[in-house]
Amino acid sequence: MPPAHPFDTSYLRDGDDEDKLKEECGIFGVVGVADAANFVALGLHALQHRGQEAGGIVSYQPEAGFQSARRFGYVRDNFTSQAVMETLPGELAIGHVRYSTAGSKGQTAIRDVQPFFGEFAMGGAAIAHNGNITNANALRRELIERGSIFQSSSDSECIIHLMARSLQRNVPERMEDALRRVEGAFSVVAMTRTKLIGVRDPLGVRPLVLGKVGDGWALSSETCALDIIGAEFVREIEPGEMVVITPSGVESHFPFRRQPSRFCIFEHVYFSRPDSILGGRSVYETRENIGRELAKESPVDADLVCPVPDSGTPAAIGYSLESGIPYAMGIIRNQYMGRTFIEPTEQIRNMGVRLKLNVNRALIKGKRVILVDDSVVRGTTSRKIKEMILDAGAAEVHFRIASPPTAWPCFYGVDTPQREKLLAATMSEDEMRDHLQVDSLKFISLDGLYRAVGEAGGRDSKCPQYCDACFSGEYPVTPADKVNEGFKMKTAAE
Repeated sequence: MPPAHPFDTSYLRDGDDEDKLKEECGIFGVVGVADAANFVALGLHALQHRGQEAGGIVSYQPEAGFQSARRFGYVRDNFTSQAVMETLPGELAIGHVRYSTAGSKGQTAIRDVQPFFGEFAMGGAAIAHNGNITNANALRRELIERGSIFQSSSDSECIIHLMARSLQRNVPERMEDALRRVEGAFSVVAMTRTKLIGVRDPLGVRPLVLGKVGDGWALSSETCALDIIGAEFVREIEPGEMVVITPSGVESHFPFRRQPSRFCIFEHVYFSRPDSILGGRSVYETRENIGRELAKESPVDADLVCPVPDSGTPAAIGYSLESGIPYAMGIIRNQYMGRTFIEPTEQIRNMGVRLKLNVNRALIKGKRVILVDDSVVRGTTSRKIKEMILDAGAAEVHFRIASPPTAWPCFYGVDTPQREKLLAATMSEDEMRDHLQVDSLKFISLDGLYRAVGEAGGRDSKCPQYCDACFSGEYPVTPADKVNEGFKMKTAAE
């Protein structure tokens, strides 16, 4: 559903808008520390950029059993209340922040909010999932025909029902059994009464990391959430790995057939926080490298390099350093954009972008400006920003984009429009330049992006090192449900 008025941005990531790709969620878990739910709340706060729609925490204490709290909105508004946190006792807890990609997008019911909980013969278990199950519709139909009763519209609930039907002896084995039936992308944190469990799909599309906190352990979507609780980053969970953690230690094994990793390259470009570490590389440094590659590939005579805040900032710094063109904050972001209650007249509605971003007129006037952004999806925001820059008196506007053209939808845990709504799916680079009415428009090449993330030889076309389906149309896992609904995969001719 659209917001009630143009300033109701409570459903959006801070500084984000409807013209950005949105990560589905963040997951976090802790075992072996007192008041584990408090640590989880802090971790989820650090992962808020991965989902602002809703959040939930499940904890376990022997005396109280499993306890849960699920709420709409930001972590800061829900899980900083002492009254709420006192209902979540114990030394073991997991949590989830959500932006819906599967399920009732924009119309989330509280029953769709994770973590999900199930009571099995050998005891209860809770699960939180980051990613998308690409055969969820088929699994759901099969499970319903066999008597399962679903409570939510989320694809993640399929995992709980598959676990319930498994004949394996304990929860970790049932989870293995269930996940072998699942296709797509999944990073999972789960908990039993005594164990914290982490799993990544065989391709490792979505991230998951392990940390040590005091005498206990933590699992997180990103390292930045370990930092906030003072945890030591130990390592990434490997693709296809399952770890079963108790306060005494970590057991690891690989229940799935080993495959070459296909980690999501867009995590490096945009989704992850710049202070996180991915694949042993600083996300910030990678984004700066992207800017440097972009400057090598697409130089232009200009007076200033300006980021589109905040996601374009590291790449703009890299572009400036490589090109020698001064870096400047030509667009200022309002850090306190929130919900207001102004009547949504058409005049007010058109001011939406200006609420979040404003041009530094004194700096821009008369200048040839390079604007660096992370992506162009529909192009609506790019046009508005260009108009603001020209209104401020810029002599020229040149867009440089820190990712290749996004021409294909993602089915692995990212909210993307239908293909026909993606600008790059229907236009060439020159046609997009004319559509946006800018002096020039250049995207980083796919090989350039691979070089920036550390692949000196660029992209291996025979066996790509990352999942780049949103750019290349080459899906490492066939999106079975979408194909059944009529989605046309890339042909050899394309």
